[in-house]
Order: sequence, then structure tokens, then C-alpha cells
Amino acid sequence: MTLIGNLFIIILSRLDSHLHTPMYFFLSNLSFLDLCYSTSFIPQLLINLWGPDKTISYTGCMVQLYFSLALGTTECVLLVVMSYDRYAAVCRPLHYTVLMHPRFCHMLAVACWVNGFTNSALHSIFTFWVPLCGHHQVDHFLCEVPALLQLSCVDTRANELTLMVMSSIFVLIPLILILSSYGAIARAVLRIQSTTGLQKVFGTCGAHLMVVSLFFIPAMCIYLLPSSGKSQDQGKFIALFYTVVTPSLNPLIYTLRNRDVRGAVKRLVG
Repeated sequence: MTLIGNLFIIILSRLDSHLHTPMYFFLSNLSFLDLCYSTSFIPQLLINLWGPDKTISYTGCMVQLYFSLALGTTECVLLVVMSYDRYAAVCRPLHYTVLMHPRFCHMLAVACWVNGFTNSALHSIFTFWVPLCGHHQVDHFLCEVPALLQLSCVDTRANELTLMVMSSIFVLIPLILILSSYGAIARAVLRIQSTTGLQKVFGTCGAHLMVVSLFFIPAMCIYLLPSSGKSQDQGKFIALFYTVVTPSLNPLIYTLRNRDVRGAVKRLVG
């Protein structure tokens, strides 16, 4: 479902000229990100579920940690950019083509990816330095920072503080910016007289808000709530939700009630 849904959005956005807009450019980036995110650990998860051998090499674990952190952080920043795009479209429609110039959109996309991979490099290096002291059994279905820190036999408060600070920067601040954008959009929507315009705004913005909720709420539960407040099984379930369920639902949320996508499909099939 994840592969087919996200590939469908990427291919459709490339083939249909009506979808060559900033919104679908960023949506294609999100779909590509979800493809990378899922394929960075779901194959290993399926292998572990298939047979009795549930092992991963230390190098493989660290590579998985790096890419899951990088792609997760990139998605946080990308969702902020997508909310700004919606703000510009609804609140500044006369200036939209100037504000969201194609070159500026490409620069924003590059900034999202660079931010994500740079932040992940910092976390991964700090996690590499933590001695495991012979503990090799990760009580999780993927290599995440909280699960790996639990294996350490030394004081990890510095790592936990770094994780909390960086999570606040890349989770809380993006969420505040997104909610601020949609607060401005809500005020603008209340002044719209056209029923068709209202439906279009609610269709695109409602889908984006749903994706934001599905991603940020579980991420906050994992990275911002104290580990003592939740059991390990709860942590696994929450992680499963935002790593497996959310990437598979994103294409459905964005396409099912989207007239632009339905129109593009009709044009594509003739």
C-alpha cells in the first residue's frame, strides 16, 4: 500500500501538467520521503516477523538509525513548508506566484532535506559514542535512539538532554508554526463568500492537518514525553503507528477527496 500509493502520487504529479504546482511539488517530496522512510526499516521488520532469526548487524542498526532520524526530521520541516504554501495560497492569493516561485520552492525542499540529514548526523554520532557494554538485545522492532540508550551501562543524561532539545526544535517549533499558519487560514476562510472556494480550502487544508496530526502526535509521545511515563510496549505501538501506518495513509488522505487528483487520473486514462 505504501509503495503503490506514494509512487502513484509521484508519477501522477510528473505526468499531468495541471499538477505542476508548488502544492504537488511538495506533496511529491513527501511521497518520496515516505517511500524512503518505509523502505529503510520495513524490509528488515518483515524478515524478523517471517522467521526465528531476528538479528541485525551493528552497522545495519546504525544505518537504520541514521536514515530513520534523517527522514523523520525532514518530514517535520517539510510539513511546515507545506503549511506555508497553503497559507500563501489562501491568505496571499494575489502574491502567490511571486511568493512560491519554482526556484524558491526548490530551495525550500533542499533546505528540508539538508536540515533532516544534518540533525540526524548529530544524533547518530552521539549515539555511536555510547558504550553498550555487551548488551545486544534491542527491545524494539527498529533501531531508535530511546531504545538504544536503554542498552547503555553509562550515564546517558547528556544524550537524553540533547535528544529533548533537538526534538523540541524539530517537533514543537514546526508544530507551532503549522498551527499559526492554519490559524491565519481559518480567519481568512471565514471571510470567503464562495461555497466552492470554501470546499476547496477545506479539502486541501483538512487533508494536510490530518497528516500533521497523524505524524506529530505519535512523534511527541516518543521523543518529548518522559520514558518513565510509558511502557516499552506502548512505545513500540506508537512507533509502529507513525512509521508504518502514517506513510501508507498519506496517499489515501491526499487523493480520495481531491478533485485535482481525480481530474488528473481521468485525463491520464483518456
